[in-house]
Amino acid sequence: MKKLALLAVAVIGYSIAAWAVAPGFYDGFGPPQAYNFTCPPPQAGANNKPTSGHLDIKVIDGVSDANSAFTDDGQLVIGFLPGAFEAGARTTVSVDIRPLDTCPQPPGIRLVTNVYLVTANALLKPDKRANLVLRYSNLEPDPATVYQASDPAGPWTAMRSQPGQPFTIETTTTTFGYFAAGYSSSSPAPGAVTVGGGQLLPIVVAVLIVIVVLAGLPLAIMRRRSSSEKDS
Repeated sequence: MKKLALLAVAVIGYSIAAWAVAPGFYDGFGPPQAYNFTCPPPQAGANNKPTSGHLDIKVIDGVSDANSAFTDDGQLVIGFLPGAFEAGARTTVSVDIRPLDTCPQPPGIRLVTNVYLVTANALLKPDKRANLVLRYSNLEPDPATVYQASDPAGPWTAMRSQPGQPFTIETTTTTFGYFAAGYSSSSPAPGAVTVGGGQLLPIVVAVLIVIVVLAGLPLAIMRRRSSSEKDS
């Protein structure tokens, strides 16, 4: 009986903790790295501004090296294959990443990441697509698509995208410009049923565990009493 009681207390304690912490709690032993928002949502609390990034890629005999440019906080990474650039006579190709200091919300699209401007002093070759990864926050619904635009005012074009590592989304590109991740606001947001920006399902599972354990306690007590009466 004592063991069952301890188990019930542990499950209830887990459920209380689950309600109290950010959704990232369910993805491991600690929450994901805090996202640096340009325009933080109210639940973000303390916030650091997003950072920029710069990379000089060497060019040898007209062929640019393989390399990756990224923001200092790792919220955008763009990787290039060998010979990805139309380098010409250059000895280096410079790539810059800068977070936009405003948060546009195009019609029909809900952007959940910062908007980043990626530029370079050379064009990409059409057959050498660059791989682009955006990190997003667990305080917002998961994005379904990376969007690209030549101007923050739009139009914004949906790119073929796929989930990457936890809290990242990936795409490939042959052009530079403005990039952000989000979803079509004309359809339900991914993980639309949320509490505090996170999915409700893990909380429901925790509550169900509590119900099952508590429901089983009377039966366990009755069996224990029955066993004790037989022994006596």
